[in-house]
Amino acid sequence: MPMGEMASNPQSGVPQGGAPQSGKPRSRIVVGVEGSGGARAALRWAIKEARYRNACIDVVTAYSTTYVPASPDFNYVPLDPIDLEVEVKRMQDSVVDEVLAEVDAEGVEIKRRVVRGRAADTLVAESSNAAMLVVGSRGRGGFRGLLLGSVSQQITHQGSCPVVIVRPDLPT
Repeated sequence: MPMGEMASNPQSGVPQGGAPQSGKPRSRIVVGVEGSGGARAALRWAIKEARYRNACIDVVTAYSTTYVPASPDFNYVPLDPIDLEVEVKRMQDSVVDEVLAEVDAEGVEIKRRVVRGRAADTLVAESSNAAMLVVGSRGRGGFRGLLLGSVSQQITHQGSCPVVIVRPDLPT
């Protein structure tokens, strides 16, 4: 199959064209995706690593609703009237589809999940049964680029597996 035509079934996560070759369970690489260039670079890197390791990929996107006070009688209401989960899923699909058009993902099982919760907490929980956790850095330059963001810092300290932080400005 030509590069860029590989896609996974979003319902089952099984790549079009077949299931894993071996009978043993594949190792699992979790990729945190939030729409940034760093997240795209992380997913590209993870797909290449998954092909090398014969692993599957779980693309995980966390979201949380922002609530604001409406009035003393009504307590708090969601800030955005739109269906936030649908919008987050649309963003995740866009990122994954864009990366799949660029990278040869043949044979790599890719599952997509949207999870309600804080990004760092969600990724730390996902790391408990993963072989690797991959996220992108925000790509700030200069001295600020040497610092880890809050999510990267929390997952490196609390994650249960090796963590890879991929810079968006480096070739993947």
